[in-house]
Amino acid sequence: MRIKTFLTGIVVGATAAYIWNEWQHNRLISSEQALQKAKQAFQQTGEITGSWIQTTVETVEKNGLRYNIYRGGITCPTGAYECLIDAKTGTIIEAKKL
Repeated sequence: MRIKTFLTGIVVGATAAYIWNEWQHNRLISSEQALQKAKQAFQQTGEITGSWIQTTVETVEKNGLRYNIYRGGITCPTGAYECLIDAKTGTIIEAKKL
């Protein structure tokens, strides 16, 4: 094997690994996945009678940080809640009672 071919293979492999890593890091979860994670969090405190989510991603600023979020809601026997759900991780950023 020639050294030039070997080095070209290393450069191509490293570049592909870098691009794959960046793509995975910036990928967003679907709105359905985000709603499922929010419902799992609320089910720990009680029964859920209804839920909804917007399928478009919004950008909001909370505590000086910008988040890509889905806006959704959960209805429980105790009341209704609006949630801001992180579009990358599915973490509930904010939940307020309506």
